[in-house]
Amino acid sequence: MKRIVLVILCVLIAVPVMARQKPPQTYTVELPPLPDFSSVDWLLGDWTGKISGEQEGQVLLSVSYELGKHFMLLREEISLDATKNAPALHEGLLGVLYGDPSGKGFELNLYSSNGFVTHYRVSVDHGEVEFDPEGGAMPPPGVLFRRTITHLNPGQCIETVEVAPPQKPFFNYYTVNLSQVTPQPATTSPPPGASSK
Repeated sequence: MKRIVLVILCVLIAVPVMARQKPPQTYTVELPPLPDFSSVDWLLGDWTGKISGEQEGQVLLSVSYELGKHFMLLREEISLDATKNAPALHEGLLGVLYGDPSGKGFELNLYSSNGFVTHYRVSVDHGEVEFDPEGGAMPPPGVLFRRTITHLNPGQCIETVEVAPPQKPFFNYYTVNLSQVTPQPATTSPPPGASSK
């Protein structure tokens, strides 16, 4: 008998508590605006080029919009032949380019197949894109890499990579003339399924 009374008492207490709960509320989150990638949308597509000179090798670069065009994804494969001073190198890079929160320029997080994660400040001036290192989660210890991609004409650009060893000035690591093999549309219209307001 005590058990039945206890169960009935619990039910009678729970009903008024549930009746006093507030109805669910709807919250809205303001979304950030789409970055204006118009100054760098010429980079969209697949690029390839051979490195020649003191350093020889090949570079493959692929650039696309991702996640509703809030980001640009840069995938790069670099293969450098062995020299008398350095072994052969193959490195994969994955870069996520996004608009600077201040609205001025861009920022890039660059992930390397070697495990490094470097943050870059990115500025664009008349078809020249500069990637200046600003540390990062796991940058190469003591070594700085900076990059410049210069748009020469439709379907052609030059990428220059410079390196600064610890306590030394930057020197030219390699330069590659890239040709576009598959351009992508540069339109910034919303992706399929996105609602327009």
